[in-house]
Amino acid sequence: MTAMWRVLVVFCTLSVLSLSYGGDIKAKSCSDVRQAYTAKGFSLVNVPHQEMSGEHLRVCPQGYTCCTSDMEDKLGQQSKLEFENLVEETSHTLRTTFVSRHKKFDEFFLELLDNSEKSLNDMFTRTYGKLYMQNSEVFLDLFTELKRYYTGGNVNLDEMLNDFWSRLLERMFQLLNSQYHFTDDYLECISKYTDQLKPFGDVPRKLKAQVTRAFIAARTFVQGLMVGREVANRVAKVNVAPACIRALTKMLYCPYCRGLPGLKPCQNYCQNVMRGCLANQADLDPEWNLFIGAWVIGASLISQGH
Repeated sequence: MTAMWRVLVVFCTLSVLSLSYGGDIKAKSCSDVRQAYTAKGFSLVNVPHQEMSGEHLRVCPQGYTCCTSDMEDKLGQQSKLEFENLVEETSHTLRTTFVSRHKKFDEFFLELLDNSEKSLNDMFTRTYGKLYMQNSEVFLDLFTELKRYYTGGNVNLDEMLNDFWSRLLERMFQLLNSQYHFTDDYLECISKYTDQLKPFGDVPRKLKAQVTRAFIAARTFVQGLMVGREVANRVAKVNVAPACIRALTKMLYCPYCRGLPGLKPCQNYCQNVMRGCLANQADLDPEWNLFIGAWVIGASLISQGH
């Protein structure tokens, strides 16, 4: 069930199940209205004690009424406020879920990357000592670029990994032939034949496949969480159209003006009004469900280490 459908169900359930206290349909007194009106936090100044002619009303029926023009305006504003608050509250869990999941995954993946860099650095330092330390920037640059890719940087993974192996080959070739001096053109020529020479065997191909798969999945997943959060934030900020406010006021508060503050709308009526107010959000429903489905599958695959 989508967040917008939950808004509809919750709002209409609350409207129908709200406690209604008696008001005689034939009664001319506005005492019940005054009690309900002040319970909403409004002042009773200029609120009538008895029904009066309602020609001044613009939203509610213009028969005998307990509402002044000011009351009708305030009840319209109250309808809008209650609707906005309900949408905000209902979508809050969804939004906080995206935020917390993004934070946890981001911290987890960056920690994983940092630990990998540290482990490799410690192992190579123990194994090759000063020789590695003098050339460690090749590996440091690799991890810097991997982090930049993951965080949304404009990095071509394939080109970056190819460049890493080319740089590593040039360094090793120079170290193994330290008695000679090689020009940049000569070293560049050597790096061009890396695929044919295969000085590192099949390691570059296997590593490229593993790194590319892992980082594309991680970056796509974390960006999906960010997109979901932004969509949820925007959808939660409902632009309440004047027609929606009128419909909400008629449904929720025009009974006040008729002297029947306890009268509540039927379920179908309430749902129709809510569908109209959430029409724009409802258009997102198919795409949103596809996004959530893909996100759940992605989370499952990553958690399984695929």
